[in-house]
Amino acid sequence: MKPTDPRVRFYTEAQIKTLIAEVHERGKKFGLIWPSATTDTTLDGRVLVCFNTAPATTLLNLLNLLLDADRDSDDDPCVS
Repeated sequence: MKPTDPRVRFYTEAQIKTLIAEVHERGKKFGLIWPSATTDTTLDGRVLVCFNTAPATTLLNLLNLLLDADRDSDDDPCVS
């Protein structure tokens, strides 16, 4: 998803906070933690995420990668 994707404008701050919480939870398995990640300001109708003021699309893309990695590790019998 690109930062300019118009669908991002429909995410509320509360929804973004929920997505941050999911990234926190799913990222633990892979050693990825962002304890200070939170929402920042809204710019041009898009909620920014405060880990280097990334757009919400960065959060969505990261969450998608974590979900893919989680699915891949569930399918791999060598992963414990």
